[in-house]
Amino acid sequence: MNFNFVDYCQYLLKSHTNFTITNLANHLENISHDTINRYLRTESLNSEDLWRNVKEEFVSDTEAYLIFDDTVINKKYGYNIELTRRQYSGNEHQVVRGIGIVNCVYFNPQNEQLWIIDYRIYDPDTDKKTKIDHVEEMI
Repeated sequence: MNFNFVDYCQYLLKSHTNFTITNLANHLENISHDTINRYLRTESLNSEDLWRNVKEEFVSDTEAYLIFDDTVINKKYGYNIELTRRQYSGNEHQVVRGIGIVNCVYFNPQNEQLWIIDYRIYDPDTDKKTKIDHVEEMI
């Protein structure tokens, strides 16, 4: 069995607490931690890749909503991870070391489905952009 982009994206979308590749490998038959690790080292995944994989399942509706949300992936032990910075996490109700992400979610109330259709990494020290700047780019 091959491991691909869709497998990885589905895992990230459905996992709520543990985003490690070890956890992912534990939930897939015949796919090892090393297979996933090799895949992630060789692939360059971006928001355009996300859209290419979502657009086939996407169901447009005039009553739908675009929802923009920011989140912080807590990396309290990730001092050497490039994109980590100290920032407020609403989930933790305090400042944590983490990676900030601004998401664009499309919600279709007719079929009660949602799709993450775009995202941006929030890294103002590098790109000098606010979260609002990222939302404007996604719009």
